[in-house]
Amino acid sequence: MDTTQVLKGMLDTAVLAALRVHPSYGYDLVRRLRHDGFSDVADASVYGTLRRLHRAGLLASEIVESDAGPPRKYYALNQAGTDELARSAETWQRITSTMNRLLGGEGTR
Repeated sequence: MDTTQVLKGMLDTAVLAALRVHPSYGYDLVRRLRHDGFSDVADASVYGTLRRLHRAGLLASEIVESDAGPPRKYYALNQAGTDELARSAETWQRITSTMNRLLGGEGTR
């Protein structure tokens, strides 16, 4: 099974969940997502998701000076992002519950 489409569909939720823990800049977030199991996530996908979520009003951002290079743009959840994460988590729970029933042989009759 090609997991690319599943990842694409869940990337918003994964990014919001990762930022719930602590604010992060793009490349750090990519590394964290890969470490947590999203090994196939592309840098450009994460950067694009951050920009889109920020434009949608779900993230706050702040430019922070860096000792190791140029300033970095850190992203954090705001209240709208926290609310969206709760909705997305609920949807994910419904989907996984349904799939677990179907895969466990308790499918539709």
